[in-house]
Amino acid sequence: MTGDVVNLRQFRKKKTRAEHDKVADQNRIDFGRTKAEKTLTRTLNDQAERRLEQGRREAPTGSERPDED
Repeated sequence: MTGDVVNLRQFRKKKTRAEHDKVADQNRIDFGRTKAEKTLTRTLNDQAERRLEQGRREAPTGSERPDED
């Protein structure tokens, strides 16, 4: 009926390591992109924006608007 003896120092270290690993995993997800991946994403976004802008019609100015009588 004796319980397991637990070394509290080792328990605390294991818990701290687990927390640090969790933070490290999240940072890898958030900041873990290479420069090439970032450049590719930026280039694709710029291309999509240019295509969108090419399809826009220019808003008519005051002198070019047809008369509404």
